[in-house]
Amino acid sequence: MATAEPDQSLEQRINEEYKIWKKNTPFLYDLVITYAMEWPSLTVQWLPDKRMPANKDYSEQKLVLGTHTSDDEQNHLCVASVRLPTEEAEVDARKYDDEKGEAGGFGGVSGKVELAQQINHDGEVNRARYMPQNPFLIATKTVSSEVYVFDYSKHSSKPSAHGECSPDLILQGHQKEGYGLSWSTTTEGHLLSGSDDGLVCLWDLGAGPGAGPRAGAHVLQAKATFKAHPGSVCEDVDWSKHKAETFGSVGDDRRLLIWDAREGRPADKPAHAVDNAHAGEVNAIHFNPFSDNIFLTGGADGEVGLWDLRNLSARLHTFKGHEDEVFVVQWAPFNEAVFASGSGDRRCMVWDLSRVGEEQSAEGAGP
Repeated sequence: MATAEPDQSLEQRINEEYKIWKKNTPFLYDLVITYAMEWPSLTVQWLPDKRMPANKDYSEQKLVLGTHTSDDEQNHLCVASVRLPTEEAEVDARKYDDEKGEAGGFGGVSGKVELAQQINHDGEVNRARYMPQNPFLIATKTVSSEVYVFDYSKHSSKPSAHGECSPDLILQGHQKEGYGLSWSTTTEGHLLSGSDDGLVCLWDLGAGPGAGPRAGAHVLQAKATFKAHPGSVCEDVDWSKHKAETFGSVGDDRRLLIWDAREGRPADKPAHAVDNAHAGEVNAIHFNPFSDNIFLTGGADGEVGLWDLRNLSARLHTFKGHEDEVFVVQWAPFNEAVFASGSGDRRCMVWDLSRVGEEQSAEGAGP
């Protein structure tokens, strides 16, 4: 019982914090939409689809999700449909349904989020990312060493009752599962993956795949394999959004590595290496979509690091605010100075670089 009480106390504190936050959402945000999934999702990404129904005050957009079920339950790659109010729509943030836990509303629209498609997946979906040049293609990191690619336009909206997983392409090259996944925005079909085997694999989907072990599937071997974090775990990878052959990798060895993917370059020697980039495992990396040289890292030390490729001897800036590991960092696609970070402290923080250096009060300090 002695070990159970602290767990119960922590769970109670988490629930209380959530209730307080949720009660205050009408005063913090213009709109909050909540949707309770049957199973947790380890991944989320907006698809670029945006439809404007005639004579409606909302847009219809899509999200990519995945499931993390118990051992005996079928997992799925999911596409969700989301209704968001237009800028002209009137949103009454004072409306709050304590039972549903929702704040805000518009036009009497119900079912703001709903699952539009479920595709059978072998094991949980560790991460899912769509190809920028063809958003119908979604790559997934699996619980095996393989990476799957699905063309969701070719799959039914309802999953097969038999539970058979039928990816359109199977990518091989890793020896273990992982989470790092990044499509190139400059070279169509180039996909990076980082895994627990410490390797980074690069595939070119423009290359002709061979016949696969499953009906309708093809297998593609890695075009190149980089020995990025030997004896450790490669936690994340990301392509530069401007330099076609440049990408970064980070790992549990606390190293930040910058690579040149051009043929003939050594696969075990990065172009640049930063040891002890964080005071713990480095979990995330993301290049700025507007700037050639600026990128972020997030670490187990709870910090977010801002870096410049032209001088990696020290960070440009360090952002502190999280109380646990930072697992994800991502730049806003609409503003070069804004980014978000997600942490094990159950917080998603939004930061603004343009405010760095401003004097802040104690109440206003932080993101």
